[in-house]
Amino acid sequence: MKSFLELAQSRQSDRAYQPGRTIGRDVLERILEAGRLAPSACNGQPWHFTVITEPSLLGEVAKATSSLGLNRFVKDSAALVLITLEPTNITSRFGSGIKDKDFPIMDLGIAASYITLAAEDEGVGSCILGWFDEKKIKELAGIPQGKRLMLVISLGYTIKPKRKKIRKAKEKVISFEKY
Repeated sequence: MKSFLELAQSRQSDRAYQPGRTIGRDVLERILEAGRLAPSACNGQPWHFTVITEPSLLGEVAKATSSLGLNRFVKDSAALVLITLEPTNITSRFGSGIKDKDFPIMDLGIAASYITLAAEDEGVGSCILGWFDEKKIKELAGIPQGKRLMLVISLGYTIKPKRKKIRKAKEKVISFEKY
């Protein structure tokens, strides 16, 4: 079992999956449970996860993520997780307004991180997508018009080796006591 830091080190945005290889329902449920358990401001839990695995629907949704040459790899995904922004509780809304911070959007990012780290723990590759045809995917997945589809996470078994992680030096991004 990997430690959290080992998971953070090995998790990457995977953009090449084994075509036709499915992810077991039990594995998907564990991955999504991590997202469900993610923390959120005032426990608002402003998310809904729609999982797409049915091959023909998966293909149509994948097409709706691919334009201008982007995200072509999504066609080989075993599953897609659509993250929809949902109403949060009054405490989170109030805090967002008072502090001028969009807590629900931050919460979706945290949930997406939990999902991708859980996927890594299960040996499943992932990539968080922000580039997609929201209207088309909402139509395909039956997401109500008034909802916002904020992120799509592709999942699949990667076919490429892990890349060396390139990050800024610690001294450039971490300080103690003062900026």
